[in-house]
Amino acid sequence: INCYLTRWIMQTSTTVKLDSGIKERVQHIADIRKRSLHSLMVEAIEKYVTREEQREELRQAGMAAHEHYMRTGLHRTQEEMEAWAAELAQGEKAPLPKCHG
Repeated sequence: INCYLTRWIMQTSTTVKLDSGIKERVQHIADIRKRSLHSLMVEAIEKYVTREEQREELRQAGMAAHEHYMRTGLHRTQEEMEAWAAELAQGEKAPLPKCHG
């Protein structure tokens, strides 16, 4: 089954009640973009969900890093990380600073 057909088969319907003001705003954008209201809302929801998934991954990684630090005391300083990032920004292949206690 091709990708388009698979996506169509996997779709489900849901109802979203919108304030009339927001619906008018979204419809206005859809009209300007020459797109359907539906396609614009689907795209917006997909982008929102992707952003929130990435935000949660970052939050979880931060919590794991903090827990690791609390258990081991190993860390990198802000200055070490800034110096490393500056080297990368200049196109250098700088190794990640080592963790220390």
